[in-house]
Amino acid sequence: MLFFISFFSLFLFICWFKRIQLIKVLILNFMILIFFFTLIVWFLFNPNTQAIQFFFCIQSISIFQFSIDGFSLIFLLLTTFLFPIILINVWTNKIYTKLLFCLLLILEILLVLVFTTLDLFSFYLFFELILIPMIFIIGLWGSRFRRIKAIFYFFLYTFFGSLLMLVGLILIYYKIGSTNFLLLNYVNWPFWLEKLLWFFFFLSFAIKIPMFPFYIWLPEAHVEAPTFGSVILAALLLKLGGYGFIKILLPFFPNACSFFLPLVITISFVGLFYSSLILLCQIDLKKIIAYSSIAHMNYSLLGIFSTNFLCFQGSIFLMFSHGLSSAALFFLVGFLYEKYHTRLLYYYNGLIYLMPLYSFFFFIFTLANFGFPGTANFIGEFLIFINFFDINFLLTFFLFFSLFFSLVYSILLYVRLFFGELKINYLYFFNITDLDRINFYIYLPLIYCLVLFGIFPSIIMNILNFSSYVLLLL
Repeated sequence: MLFFISFFSLFLFICWFKRIQLIKVLILNFMILIFFFTLIVWFLFNPNTQAIQFFFCIQSISIFQFSIDGFSLIFLLLTTFLFPIILINVWTNKIYTKLLFCLLLILEILLVLVFTTLDLFSFYLFFELILIPMIFIIGLWGSRFRRIKAIFYFFLYTFFGSLLMLVGLILIYYKIGSTNFLLLNYVNWPFWLEKLLWFFFFLSFAIKIPMFPFYIWLPEAHVEAPTFGSVILAALLLKLGGYGFIKILLPFFPNACSFFLPLVITISFVGLFYSSLILLCQIDLKKIIAYSSIAHMNYSLLGIFSTNFLCFQGSIFLMFSHGLSSAALFFLVGFLYEKYHTRLLYYYNGLIYLMPLYSFFFFIFTLANFGFPGTANFIGEFLIFINFFDINFLLTFFLFFSLFFSLVYSILLYVRLFFGELKINYLYFFNITDLDRINFYIYLPLIYCLVLFGIFPSIIMNILNFSSYVLLLL
């Protein structure tokens, strides 16, 4: 309760106070405080029990019940770790007003609430409220005039999925009179109704990931969003769909999940190959990374619906590590755009001669993006790939080609950016400098985490073990 009182007190103070520098300091300190609080929860978390941990509820409002399990803790760590870095990234830019910092604070709190809620109605409420700050971020600080079109895509696609989820939510409440997660875990639905409810929730989460053919809104939103908006979209908001599959679809509708398993696997493979192929012909740097994110999320879906324990763990690990690597790549592309005011590959060649430190960081994050051994992405991709042999050998063969495509487009992007002849005719008009100190300190912790979890994956796996085992037994 103290956490919520502190948040609202800080928010009211920010709205009243006018000195933006002090506001930034206050919000950054609050975000760091939330991150350290999450670390304390991590150290106190018992991964070997099914009992509710860190339970909190508002007695007068029954839908506001919160607790933490292994899945929640993983996504909480990712959220609270990235938001202070995002704030530092926009720290020195004078075009950002007090409103932006308030929106970032609201976004972080809403994501924390989504990942910890124990009620389906409050999950839906926070899930949809996240759209509002993102619409303002893209609309007010987007990079080009097409940002209005991107907002319409983003809003219409996600709002359509939200309406379907609301219909499913109303049906659930009408049938059993409750939307509590703990109760819904043990409800035996009639098979026809379970399939119907599964369909409503599946479409909502599939749009959020996004799965094929609901991917159109994501590249548009990424290209038009500011750098930090793209980071939030790729690293955090896409994970809401995966989290919904894990926390709602699998435990509440297990029979429907088994029934629709071939459909989900087929759509995931189509999305994986389609996004990988269409990525090869893109010339906008942000679109390349956006389609790469779609491919990674569809790859992780294969693990979620594989019914294999290690595949399932690998998919969650991949979502976590992809949040780190995609955030880093969007930060790097944003840095390049702010210096040279274009994201088109045509204008870039030979940057390794001008920006050696930048090229080093881009190389490390490129390795992480395609799952090079020693990075965190490798652990998730390897667990899914190697355990798919137990499910279907032919599918594993196709999965190998998807990994090959990931390697091809990642290396191709790096080679086209950093090698070859310099485009002096274009770069001549700009002050060419390498990374500044702020950006160096932004990328350093991201590299550290990707390598740390790549070498010691048990740090994350120990949190997931019991939660994964219990979920697959339900």
